[in-house]
Amino acid sequence: MPAIVTDNCNNCRFTECVSVCPVECFHADETMVYVDRDTCIDCCACIPVCPVQAIYMEAELPADKSDWISINTEKASQYPVITGRHDALPGADEKRASLGF
Repeated sequence: MPAIVTDNCNNCRFTECVSVCPVECFHADETMVYVDRDTCIDCCACIPVCPVQAIYMEAELPADKSDWISINTEKASQYPVITGRHDALPGADEKRASLGF
C-alpha cells in the first residue's frame, strides 16, 4: 500500500518527505505534493518527517480522507517529479501552527 498525501499539505508544501524518498515518487504543483502510487515502494520514510502530518499509508488513511487516493493518482500523473528539498510556501509555518504542529 503506497503513501498518500492529504489536505494538510495544501498551501504548505514542506518537502522533507521528498528529501527522504529513495525512489523519487513525489510530484508537485503550486500548492502541495502528491505521491505516484505506482512508484512508491511503501518504505514509510516520508511519514515521520512530514511536519504537518499530511502523509498516511493508504491502508491507514482515515475514511474522511479517502478522496485523496484518487487525487494523488490524478495529480501525480499531471505534474513533474520533484527531487530534493525545496522551500516551503509562504505562510506554511502559520498553517502548521494552525493545525497544531
